[in-house]
Amino acid sequence: MTHLARRTILAAAVAGLLSTSLGVAGSGAASAAPRTATRACTVTTLPFPADVYRAEASAVDPTGRFVAGTALRRGEESNQLFLLVWRQGRLTTVESPLADSVADVNSHGVVVGNGWAEGRNRPWVYRNGTFELLPSPSGSAGATAINAAGDIVGSGEEAGTGRQLALRWPAARPGTVEVLDVPATAWALGVTRDGTVVGTSGDWETARWSGWARYLDGRRESLTVPGARSVNVDAAEGHWAVGRVDLGGSDQMRVRWDLRDRSWSRLADELPWVADVNARGVVVGGDRVVRGGDSRVLPGGGDRIGVGASAIADTGAIVGFRNDHGRVTPVRWTGC
Repeated sequence: MTHLARRTILAAAVAGLLSTSLGVAGSGAASAAPRTATRACTVTTLPFPADVYRAEASAVDPTGRFVAGTALRRGEESNQLFLLVWRQGRLTTVESPLADSVADVNSHGVVVGNGWAEGRNRPWVYRNGTFELLPSPSGSAGATAINAAGDIVGSGEEAGTGRQLALRWPAARPGTVEVLDVPATAWALGVTRDGTVVGTSGDWETARWSGWARYLDGRRESLTVPGARSVNVDAAEGHWAVGRVDLGGSDQMRVRWDLRDRSWSRLADELPWVADVNARGVVVGGDRVVRGGDSRVLPGGGDRIGVGASAIADTGAIVGFRNDHGRVTPVRWTGC
């Protein structure tokens, strides 16, 4: 699934009790299928190296078979970084200085992420047991998502100007990178299984941003809502995209768009931020999962214990982390 390149570790405690609250519907949007019965929502800790300082699960593929994340082991002179890949719950640990962050994993178990190399941030792909740096502009670059076909998207700095460019590494042309024809100063933040790319463009000086979708046939369409001052698109899967909208002042909302007609719906206000969406339109972020207008707290939190969802599979499996008094561990939720 599509996700943000770096995950924020919760420092504050969040509630661990299950609850349900209503969201507010926007104009003309199709909604995800509602739950017909309450299911047991459970959290389990994924296996991880016992001697690491922290470990977290950052991405899950649409089938739920592959989960990917990172771990950090502190040393007296230097730290060690690890890529963690779970296949149907079985852990593979790979030490690499590149394993700073995981962005995504696809249904073939191919992982993309970002790390420090050659004096700048570089995107990488991990497949068949090997790390490979992706070609990128002369400035820093980063990968954000990969689809089942192996198309990777992200962004990079234009040489000389520092302007941000939306990038795609096409699976059909290995070893190449292309700049997407989208508005200037752009980040590509998600790619669906049919090759539709979503992202955000904007201006740092005015702090105004716009969302867009670039379809496989080359069409580029705006993703917005009436009265929006600024729009950030964060992720996409299936025919759904999700993000944040600033209507001015303190009026902020989380939104889901239907990429078939660009209609939109307002997500439950209790959702603290948007991390991911699956092909069924189910959204996760912070300690919550949202199905249509129904918001539910994920279990596992408590007194000074925080949980955060990073990604969701089409099966409904959710992965993320638990922060127990500063001890960060990878977790998986099912039945939520």
